[in-house]
Amino acid sequence: MTVAVPTPSAPVLPDPARDPAGRRVIVTVVAIQAAICLGFFSVMAHLVAHLRHDLGLSAGTVGLILGVRIGLQYALHLPVGAVTDLLGARRAGVIGCVLRVLGFVLLGAAEGVGVLLCAAVLLAAGGALCHPAMQSLLAGVGSARRSGGFAAYVTTQHLATIAGPPLGLALLSLEAGFVIVAGLAAALWTVAGALFLLVPARGERPAGLRFRDILTGVRAVLSDRVFLLFALTVAPSTLLANHIMTAVPLLGFTPAAATLCFCVLAAVAAAAQPFVAAGRRGERPWVLRSGLLCAAAAFFVLATLDGTQPGLLMLAAVLNGAANGLVQPSIFQRAARHAPPGRFGAYYGVLAFCGGMFAFAGDLVIGRLFDVGPAGAAAALAGVGVFALVAAIGIRGRC
Repeated sequence: MTVAVPTPSAPVLPDPARDPAGRRVIVTVVAIQAAICLGFFSVMAHLVAHLRHDLGLSAGTVGLILGVRIGLQYALHLPVGAVTDLLGARRAGVIGCVLRVLGFVLLGAAEGVGVLLCAAVLLAAGGALCHPAMQSLLAGVGSARRSGGFAAYVTTQHLATIAGPPLGLALLSLEAGFVIVAGLAAALWTVAGALFLLVPARGERPAGLRFRDILTGVRAVLSDRVFLLFALTVAPSTLLANHIMTAVPLLGFTPAAATLCFCVLAAVAAAAQPFVAAGRRGERPWVLRSGLLCAAAAFFVLATLDGTQPGLLMLAAVLNGAANGLVQPSIFQRAARHAPPGRFGAYYGVLAFCGGMFAFAGDLVIGRLFDVGPAGAAAALAGVGVFALVAAIGIRGRC
């Protein structure tokens, strides 16, 4: 399938030679990103092992819980992206952080599937508000700063990802370790909510926007056929970015090996950001295509593993890290360039909705295939790689 990538539109804000408010937005959003990623990944890197071994859940049930969190979060992006435009990014971000704090508290206390599902719902709703809020703030910065600002945002995410899993692993050695890890995440998300209040209010709420514009914003994106086709083409990107954190523990690798894998992945993704930001390379289709090909290669390698090949696991981590480092800024730049002023949230929401629905279905199917046995696991991971190849072939044109 060949897809034309959207035509650029006017930037959200003008590009002054000096933009102190834009600099402040970037610095504050980067600080928020550091807090939330440190908390999130200290928990998520070890959540599968906790559910599988401490609580004794089957791989299918683990897949259901993870799938509900991812699927609901990204399903909510469809309306919530437009709600972010309505409320303003600061308000949306604060509400999202509060919901995630409650979700992590429940996650640490949960012993049954019902409470775990409630925690997953709260985490999903919080993420659906927080992530478009941060990216809307960055999209509102002048384009001269936007590439570098988003590169700093992604780099911070991955550096915090490197620190998060070892921090979680260290805390797990304590009595009631997972409860402590979940409590740390709740505290860090509380800090992030406070930081949202420090973001400058400039351009936060477009003039004349009303609640009826939620549907108007969504309809406008859905009627943009070029952008919608692009969103459908890159829908596998969410599964490609996140599923390695589920696959590695289910393949039988130890917590230490999984932690090292996630750290290598994050380091490679962070190292790619100066390359992507220089010369605004993130706006070029070949960068996105290269990232999807790296993701395909990573899952083809994972499909051959059974928990006893740490060297090949590190190769998969490097490939997946390169994929994340190239794909994430490329998709953001396309949305930021294409969305009309004041509508980035709605455009981001449609992108995230498509990716989340694909990830939700993928997690459910992959969890069942892992329960079948090694052959099912290999088929599931190879299938993910095939989807990445199809997406790479479909990318054409330029935003």
